[in-house]
Amino acid sequence: MNILYKTALVITIIGAVNWGLIGLFNVNLVTLIFGIDSIITNIVYILVGISGLICTALLLKPLDEPHHK
Repeated sequence: MNILYKTALVITIIGAVNWGLIGLFNVNLVTLIFGIDSIITNIVYILVGISGLICTALLLKPLDEPHHK
C-alpha cells in the first residue's frame, strides 16, 4: 500500500472516530480543538472528505497483489 493510501486511510479513520464521538456523546472533537467557524476546521473536514474518496479506490484494488521488490 503506498503512502497516499496509508495517509488517506489514517485521515479517514480519524474522521470516522470523530463521527463516532458525535453519535455517542454529541462531542465534535474537531470543533473542540480548532473552533466552530475556524478555517482549520473546514480544512480538516475537506481533508477527511478527500481521503474518503481516495479510500474508495482501495475497494477496486485486489487484496492479494504480489509484493514487488
